[in-house]
Amino acid sequence: MKIVSRNEELLRDAVSRIPQSSSRTSLSSYNKLIRFEDISAAAFKIQCGVQKTPCMYSRLSKQYGMDIYLKKEFLQYTGSVKERGVLYLLTSLPQDQQRKGVIVASDSNFSMAVAYHASELRIPVFVIMSTSTSPARVKMCREYGAMVISYGTTTKDSQTHARRLAQENGYLYLEEEDSAIYLSGLGTVGLEVYEQVPKLDAVIFPAGGHCGLLAGSAAALKHLNPHISVIGVESENFPVLQQSLKAGHPIEDQACSNHNFYGDVSGLCFGSNSLQLTGKLVDKVVAVREEDILISMLRLLEYERATVDAEGAIGLAALVAGKLPELKGKRVAIIICSGNLELHLLQQCIARALTLDNRVCRFSLVLSDCPGDISKLLEILAREEVRVLDIKQERAFVTSELFTVKVTCTLETRDKIHTAQLRNALLERYPTVAWTER
Repeated sequence: MKIVSRNEELLRDAVSRIPQSSSRTSLSSYNKLIRFEDISAAAFKIQCGVQKTPCMYSRLSKQYGMDIYLKKEFLQYTGSVKERGVLYLLTSLPQDQQRKGVIVASDSNFSMAVAYHASELRIPVFVIMSTSTSPARVKMCREYGAMVISYGTTTKDSQTHARRLAQENGYLYLEEEDSAIYLSGLGTVGLEVYEQVPKLDAVIFPAGGHCGLLAGSAAALKHLNPHISVIGVESENFPVLQQSLKAGHPIEDQACSNHNFYGDVSGLCFGSNSLQLTGKLVDKVVAVREEDILISMLRLLEYERATVDAEGAIGLAALVAGKLPELKGKRVAIIICSGNLELHLLQQCIARALTLDNRVCRFSLVLSDCPGDISKLLEILAREEVRVLDIKQERAFVTSELFTVKVTCTLETRDKIHTAQLRNALLERYPTVAWTER
């Protein structure tokens, strides 16, 4: 049975203007009209290979004045929603190509998903990674079952080597793109959210350059209910999608970050297909600050026990930043799409987020170097019920009068109000106390 709706006509109109040839994509032959039936077919084909992740009511709802449901895609086996598109892409390959194998060249979530699902499907898979890739990523990719080869000092070197190996050995070189098959696989998120949360008012997705999840899911949601608002969120530092939509074509010269904190959030806009679908079907795209992303990561860790990366937290960051006041009192789903944050980054992010959230503070003051003075300071801190994280004393380089000591304290408080109370209590006793501003 063919299901036709006004939204399918919009979708057809959007895709019909996309050029059929592309120098960038290795799977251009798979590009065709993306329809609701394609997304439904993808959902049926991948249902046994990926998790149907929960979409649960969040304790954060009261804090932000709306009913928030979190779609926990970071619970996929490789920690990323990219598995959906990758699995459908791999199962759609011809049998002879599956026997020859596939090759990818990056340490992204896409490559991790290819490594795992190709191995599960018994497709030979090779991953080329630069020598600068973290050892943890290399180890993880090997554990998924891929043959990992270290080559070159940059991602570009790895990609060049991967293309050469593909040509010489008959492998299919894969890179994340916006073919209809890949978008259909990602669009299954929209189907699941619609099924799991009745009477939805809005769904918030990560955006950035790699907006395939946003575009594919918008196609599903707008077909099922045109009144559901579909919203994309990207970083203010890398407003790739907004600039591409404004220009009417993918921005290729956008300066992107090589810092692995951002991941796909800062990537280049990789295709006209996704861009056209986003322009037609997405209601709004907003940008958030890095500080909002970090606080969002902290909120998810505290309230949901969810350890996510920047891409996974950026949807909630739009609410943290107050960028969507029109959603107050509404029923909103947020896609938490990725949880692949390296351990050393996790520690830095949480420490920085606590400071930004006014829950870790630091002050310095000069005391006389007499017995009991530091004890009196600690009594005040105990009375104010703060936690002392660190306390340092310095005598040699104090420039004030002799026989004094400079004391620097790092403290943890409950919130911004608690920090203000502590500050007032210290100023009453020590008028010269100096606070370290964040």
